[in-house]
Amino acid sequence: MDGRFNTIAGWVLGAGIVLLGSTLVVGEVFKAERPEKMGYPIAGVQEEGDEGAAAAELPIAHYLQTADAARGEAVFRKCAACHNADNGGANGLGPNLWGTAGNTIAHRAEFSYSDALKNHGGRWDWDTLSAWLHSPRTFANGTKMTFAGLSDPQERADVMLFLNQHGGTLTIPPPPAEAAPAAAGNGAEGNSATANVAEGNAAAAPEANQH
Repeated sequence: MDGRFNTIAGWVLGAGIVLLGSTLVVGEVFKAERPEKMGYPIAGVQEEGDEGAAAAELPIAHYLQTADAARGEAVFRKCAACHNADNGGANGLGPNLWGTAGNTIAHRAEFSYSDALKNHGGRWDWDTLSAWLHSPRTFANGTKMTFAGLSDPQERADVMLFLNQHGGTLTIPPPPAEAAPAAAGNGAEGNSATANVAEGNAAAAPEANQH
């Protein structure tokens, strides 16, 4: 009887040792390090602490130089649940957008705009369209539009070009002039050059530049 008991106890003890060893091995094989940043990235959402993300955006005229209406049509599909851009198309949850580019804001008399848009004033030019598409709620606080906006300026330029081709009256602006970086340490040299230009152009009338 004692021998049989010892045999059973030995088997149980051996099985426990094997199970413990297996657990340790599996733990080492599948050990994972804790990621530095928890969670999953979401497209179009900027993380807090992203340095210079907003400052790096150029004027919308820059992106309009390479805008593509076909890409814009694809982007516009995000809006198709509420809007259409067809000539004579009916209003949906949002107004028909034919002839919007270049027109006054809240121009459709038959559509019930929010007070935020009706009282905004101004026209839908490239800059106001870009600001609206970037963040409707920021542009017109209290708007009924629930769309969060397009953070990518090239996407905004593409869809704006698409809208402009649907009854719009805007013309593509020239590319914005590149700002020349200020050179440190050559102030005297710059002053000398300025003096020479002024002396050479003393009799010349200044030109008026119009945007």
